[in-house]
Formats: sequence, C-alpha cells, structure tokens
Amino acid sequence: YETLIDADALLLVTEWPEFRSPNFTVASKLMKDKVVFDGRNIYDAKELNEKGFTYYGIGVKQPVERNLNTLA
Repeated sequence: YETLIDADALLLVTEWPEFRSPNFTVASKLMKDKVVFDGRNIYDAKELNEKGFTYYGIGVKQPVERNLNTLA
C-alpha cells in the first residue's frame, strides 16, 4: 500500500492474484484523490462508489453527463 500514499489514482493493468482484492478502506485513507482506473474490469464499481471512489472501467461504456448549453 506504500505506493498509494498521496496518490491521485490507482491504475490496474494486471490480473495478478495479489491485486485482485485490495483493502479499499486502507487505500482510501492513503490516497489523495480516490480514483480507480480498472483496465481489467475486476473490481466492483458499485462497491467502490459506495466507498467514495470514482471508478472507471476501461473499455466499459460510462454514462456521460453533458451540459447541452455548452454544445451550442
């Protein structure tokens, strides 16, 4: 967890077993910003959102919020 101290984000790009189930309670206390980019889509987005993380599953369509006034 040392690498998460003051980290802006966690980026997962491997399926190695040791990274499959981190303690996100510990991670949230160490990180500056709670953002997760999951390149393997192995984490539960709902669970992470409930713990206060912003979660991005890479390759998974994300809802887009748009202000239609800025598109004109």
